[in-house]
Amino acid sequence: MKLKILMLATLLPILAIAQTPNFTISGKIGNLNKPAKIYLDYNSEGKGGTDSCELLNGTFKFTGNIAGYASGRMTLSREGIRDKEIYGTKGLGDVIYVSFGQENIQINSADSLYNAHWKGSKVYEEMKAFDQEVGPTVMTVHHHANVAIHRATPEQQADTLYFKVLDKQVQAFRKSRGEKMLAFAKANPNAYFSLQALSELVGGYSVKSEVALPIFNKLNDKLRLSYSGQSLYKLLNAHAVTALGVSAPNFIQNDVNGKPLALSDFKGKYVLVEFWASWCSPCRAESPNLLKQYAKFKSKGFEILGVSVDSDKAKWLEAIKKDGLTWPQVSDLKGWDNEARKVYGITGVPANFLIGPDGKIIGSHLMGEVLNEKLAALLN
Repeated sequence: MKLKILMLATLLPILAIAQTPNFTISGKIGNLNKPAKIYLDYNSEGKGGTDSCELLNGTFKFTGNIAGYASGRMTLSREGIRDKEIYGTKGLGDVIYVSFGQENIQINSADSLYNAHWKGSKVYEEMKAFDQEVGPTVMTVHHHANVAIHRATPEQQADTLYFKVLDKQVQAFRKSRGEKMLAFAKANPNAYFSLQALSELVGGYSVKSEVALPIFNKLNDKLRLSYSGQSLYKLLNAHAVTALGVSAPNFIQNDVNGKPLALSDFKGKYVLVEFWASWCSPCRAESPNLLKQYAKFKSKGFEILGVSVDSDKAKWLEAIKKDGLTWPQVSDLKGWDNEARKVYGITGVPANFLIGPDGKIIGSHLMGEVLNEKLAALLN
């Protein structure tokens, strides 16, 4: 007993150190009070965090632990409703996307989170310098476009030419940022934001691995061997393991009841591996068609395996119930860090792979009538 007590006493200081927060984000946004809330969602080296804080005379404070650099989203909702502020305001929500480190950060603004000034974050300054060099983020460009639409006259909002001009400007900004990010990553092999640039190019610009991989290989060891680096490496090599005719990579994730379910459990059937998320409108829009095809072909050896890139189990289950999805569903609840997503090289949802009874991939990214015709040819 004495030995156990001594061992416990030795461990206590270590546990105390492990639980000590290594970052703080605090500040003041005007004089807002309840129900106003700020939400923080972030990911650092594969570990995510989410938190919320009610504002008291405009003040708020977040603390937590991160392994290294963190990327995340902060949202200010004056009504204290996270999703309404992000998705229900026609792109005009008070939302910012940021990077930060193990730092004590101060944020201050007279009116909004979007216009807030940051102090005490070297990582945030690096991020701003990166954006200054390569151009505004896609989220920033779209935000400004939505502001322009919101301020447009009724005549402009009814004019298709107005929207075409606006869209042309957005695409020009996006193209310029893509080109400059590629140049930045080539010229800065020791910069964290070179890794971020390559991740954005592969995920948001569909830059091919033969272009990105040589640049990735020249990044320093620390960046390449980091969790983010290895995640990107899997994406860059995914095309080889998900080509038509190859055996589909197996994976195991928990179903809605927390029980492990493997892709290999469905061998002998035609399986559509459907990557989706509760927050993905195009995914949800495809659900009625999937329901029809499932009812039509299930008895003929067709199965769907839904793979959610959600992180909130309650919202995942709510979406399944609301859409009436009856096929098996799995998720590791790691959000966009979903392991199956990385193995399959998914850069956006919805996305899917059709697998034959022998376990080999026979189709990919089949939506709507394209999927329907493929299933009819195989199963009718």
